[in-house]
Parts: sequence; structure tokens; C-alpha cells
Amino acid sequence: MYQPRSYRHRIQGRGLVSFNVVVKETDLFIRAASDLSNIARSLVIEQRNIIEAYIKKHPSFATSLKPLPVADDAPAIIREMAKAAAVAGVGPMAAVAGAIAEAVGKGLLTHSPEVIVENGGDIYLKSLKPRTVSIYAGSSPLSDKTGVEIASADTPLSVCTSSGTVGHSLSLGKADAAIAVAESAALADAAATAIGNRVKNAEDIDRALEFAADIEGLLGAVVIIGDKIGIRGNLKICRLDAS
Repeated sequence: MYQPRSYRHRIQGRGLVSFNVVVKETDLFIRAASDLSNIARSLVIEQRNIIEAYIKKHPSFATSLKPLPVADDAPAIIREMAKAAAVAGVGPMAAVAGAIAEAVGKGLLTHSPEVIVENGGDIYLKSLKPRTVSIYAGSSPLSDKTGVEIASADTPLSVCTSSGTVGHSLSLGKADAAIAVAESAALADAAATAIGNRVKNAEDIDRALEFAADIEGLLGAVVIIGDKIGIRGNLKICRLDAS
């Protein structure tokens, strides 16, 4: 049975149908023009099978906390994860949630003109209207009171989050939320992890955002820890109604 994740970001989905797809550890919340859960499930299984088969042959791909080289003939999602990890300086599995979200989202776009796919805080979206992604930051007083506004013309776009205080993903830092925005969901996912790893306290925010500015392909980043927030890049940040 599906168990709702309390830390999911809130994102406007007016005019779209919402549904969940859960396959093993992959837990997607999807919005599209219609219920495409069967197609989405097939896409998830396909991508998971590829990743699991690769890990059987290359076990270090699942455990390394540093970038790993992969062959040019490796599957596309493996190459995408490895490339993102190399740019951000983290292990390839730091990009897995974003990579799966994007692969599923792109697959669904052949059936729906708009798609929003969230995989545990990592979002890939293609929208025909502006959307606002609220930032869930655990016990921070800024949680759900701050959002990233996304223009339809800027999509497809990915907004991914790492947290040292919320959720089950590995983070070496203590940020309540480290958000990265990029066209590539794999890159945004890996970058969010790398940025979050650098935040142990509020004094680290500027240093982490300076690091983010040097990540090629990253459009912007946000870091929240406690009641402190830092923003870098060409992002439109808004306040949200506390209600």
C-alpha cells in the first residue's frame, strides 16, 4: 500500500490528474493530463532493471561516494548519472532519483503535454503554465513558506532537493534543504547532494552557494538551515501563504 511521504514538496497542479507509482524503493508522485500510472510503472521498471543489471556487473556504482568512469556504451541512464556525478563531485547514485524522474517524465510526455514527476523531493516538470514549487525544509520556520516560481517557457526543468534532516537519502551535511535547479534532473539531484554536504551550520551557506555557482549547467541553488536562507542564480523565489 502507498504510504504518503510527509516531506514531499507541494507544487501547483491545476488541471492535471494526480497518481502515485511505487516500485520497490522508487516512489513517484506524478501529475499529467490523465492517469498514466500503468505506463509510468512500465517506465520505472524498465529504468530500474537497467540500473540494477549494471550494478550487478559493477557493484561499486552503487556504493561509491566519488565519481566513477563508465564506458561509452553504458546504458543512457547510467551515463547520465555518471556525468552528473562527475560535474558535482559525488557518487553516481546521488543522481539516481533525479535520473529516474526525468526518464519517466520524458516517457510520459509522448502521452501528455504536461508532466510533473516527483521522486522523493526531486522534481522533473514540463508545464504549459507557470508553476510554483514550495520548499519543504523539515522543522525550519521557512518550510512551506518559500517557493520557487517556474515559468512555463523555462520547462522542461528540474528542481531537486537534498536534506540532512529530512528523508532517507544520504547527506553528509545538516541543511534542512539544499535545492538545485537545472535542465537535467540527474545534475540537479547530484548538485543538491554536493551542496548539502557542505552545509554543517548557517555560516556555511555562502561557501556552499559559491561552490554551486561553479557547477556547470546549474541554473541556481537555495540553501535553508534553521531560519537562514541563501539563494544563488537566476531564480524567482517567492513567499507563500502560511495557511
